[in-house]
Amino acid sequence: MAKKPPVPCVTSIGETAGAVWRILSANGPMPIAKLIKGVGEPRDMVVMALGWLARENKINLEDHGRTRVVSLC
Repeated sequence: MAKKPPVPCVTSIGETAGAVWRILSANGPMPIAKLIKGVGEPRDMVVMALGWLARENKINLEDHGRTRVVSLC
């Protein structure tokens, strides 16, 4: 059986960023913990995707007490 070629990490981060954006677009602002569960990818992958979106000024991150909430710009 042939193995699938590995997907470049940057590609995976970009795809996860797209999933994050779609979830936020459909559901509005949400805590990072809830977003991670909704995306269904490993926590570190979602955090890298959030960094990607933050760098492109596509998301806002706000602290609400001990919770960090993510929303689209």
